Amino acid sequence: MLKNQEERLEYLIDELCLESSACKHLEEMRSEPEKLLRSLMNIRTSKPISEKFLKIQDRYLKCAAEEKGIVTLSEIPTIQEFYNSNIEFADRISLWKGDITRLHVDAIVNAANSQMLGCFIPCHKCIDNAIHSAAGIQLRDACHQYMTEKRKEDPTYEEPTGSAVITEGFNLPSKYVIHTVGPIVSWHLTEDLKQDLMHCYESCLKVALENNIKSIAFCCISTGEFHFPSDEAAIIAIKSVQSFLEKDPDKIERIIFNVFKDQDLEIYKGLLCK
Repeated sequence: MLKNQEERLEYLIDELCLESSACKHLEEMRSEPEKLLRSLMNIRTSKPISEKFLKIQDRYLKCAAEEKGIVTLSEIPTIQEFYNSNIEFADRISLWKGDITRLHVDAIVNAANSQMLGCFIPCHKCIDNAIHSAAGIQLRDACHQYMTEKRKEDPTYEEPTGSAVITEGFNLPSKYVIHTVGPIVSWHLTEDLKQDLMHCYESCLKVALENNIKSIAFCCISTGEFHFPSDEAAIIAIKSVQSFLEKDPDKIERIIFNVFKDQDLEIYKGLLCK
């Protein structure tokens, strides 16, 4: 087995280039090998690969996760502890700003698209791309297997908006990934779109219950590429979580609202820290 990250990175790039004719279009990234590897993983469709590759990839990604810094649940205070919030269930809810792929929780939520295969655009900044890149190529394989089963009955099947599907987390610190398809706001926000987003949160929490998940981190579903207004999305997210906790107060021990932008942090703070 290769001994260091540099050797592993070189091996993984070489192997993926051998199986991909698209590699020649990414040659300008040779001076940025980490970016090149991620790009090659992003464009790769689900197909067989050697056990050796998977072992080296897994070792590389786990070391990369450790270098990036894994954040445990004990390092994330509740809003009651950190913000002295007195809203209902403040002892169960956390607000954390950062990279969701660093979180060592039972499950993180991925804002997926209806194809359910991850983002194929090299190094795209969407959370779908980030999660698949950190998890490894097995995550796309798992999603492909799920979609293949669905398309046996309906070859045109696309995952419905508001649904949720669980997979392993593979090389992520989190044990599971819960994929949900959020609503797309094309023109203006409607009540139907608000209901669709609420269903995303409800579906994810239902899947969490069914899989005995005790801690779950939500990204800001639909607020990126799908253009859902951040302030409205936060209101829906918080209401959905509080409504769930009213019905099942003891089933999930911690629910984390994970934000990446300062703007979203301020929105959630304004709503949660009263």
